[in-house]
Amino acid sequence: MAIDLTLEPELVDLRDRAAGFIRDTVLPAETEMLHGPGAPDDALRRALQHAARKAGVFAPTVPGELGGLGLDMRGQSVILEEAGYSLLGPLALHCAAPDEGNMLLLEKAADAAQRERFLKPLASADVRSCFAMTEPAPGAGSDPSQLATIARRTDTGWILDGRKWFITGADGAAFAIVMARTGTGSEPAATMFLIPADTPGFRVTRHIPSLDQGFTGGHCEIELDGCEVGDDAVLGEAGKGFAYAQVRLAPARLTHCMRWLGLARRAHDLALGYAADRTAFGSRLGELGMVQQQLADNEIDLAASRALIREAAWTLDQGRPGKHESSVAKTFTAEAVGRIVDRAVQTCGALGISGDLPLAAYLREVRPFRIYDGPSETHRWSIARRALRTVRGAGR
Repeated sequence: MAIDLTLEPELVDLRDRAAGFIRDTVLPAETEMLHGPGAPDDALRRALQHAARKAGVFAPTVPGELGGLGLDMRGQSVILEEAGYSLLGPLALHCAAPDEGNMLLLEKAADAAQRERFLKPLASADVRSCFAMTEPAPGAGSDPSQLATIARRTDTGWILDGRKWFITGADGAAFAIVMARTGTGSEPAATMFLIPADTPGFRVTRHIPSLDQGFTGGHCEIELDGCEVGDDAVLGEAGKGFAYAQVRLAPARLTHCMRWLGLARRAHDLALGYAADRTAFGSRLGELGMVQQQLADNEIDLAASRALIREAAWTLDQGRPGKHESSVAKTFTAEAVGRIVDRAVQTCGALGISGDLPLAAYLREVRPFRIYDGPSETHRWSIARRALRTVRGAGR
């Protein structure tokens, strides 16, 4: 089946409205954030989301029955790229991690009571959430089978013990989706739990200092110490946590790509503007061959990333898992985004590393993307294994 890249008129109109909203409302607020304490606070989040509702661009990934725009993955790839043009854009449009991925997971796995208690307020942005799977070594990182947090069955529910590490948005989140080991045999089994932040035994212990600083709620460490929950806290079915993680991870890593591609485009636009106006050695900077190569390579990386994202989005829209396509898109885009922002900094010279442009901040923010949602090395390993299985399956 051929992939149709043509955008419907309605999607083009929504894209243009989102772009105008980011340009006129969000970028000015980003300037204030970059010269302030770092991560946006809840007051700024709520103000921007209120403005996004009025502009008709709020919640592009949320189903229509929950008050969102209900876009498919292909449509999301268009609008989330526009949102990502500003560090604050995904937050303003309510399509930022980790809430965006958690809403998808809850939509797929939550029962009626859980949808009412957790999904509805999250979809309307009345609360924030976090996703607690990663653990400090030797616990689960890129390999979730190393999960060390344990959930023990009791007569009335479950008791969880363990530590979670680098949990984005945990400080101030109303609840967490926590992955814990529940299998007792040789085969690892895990279960996801919905745990309100005020549950006894659940505690955010610290903010982890990190290179990037743009996430509301920071990257935190969580302690689960005798954290007791009922059976109604189990998300989906007990023992199926790893399967539910795949429901979330492939689309969520792809939406990361969409958002960061927008920021890379913003960095490239800043470099283009500087190269077009700045004079050096008797000519415009953009007329120098070495600068033209930097700009051309950015154009190539942007186009290639967008094509890979759109293909993976289309694959998911066909109801296919998209593991391979999302891994390819994530690996390439994460590295391409870093290259684009780095070239933009280099093109702008001293101005690029100054606080007068946001490029230095962008460079800090995008570098961890090569680690989040699976480091490039892990994705390359998976990509190669699938390719080898294909060859072996063909009998070659």
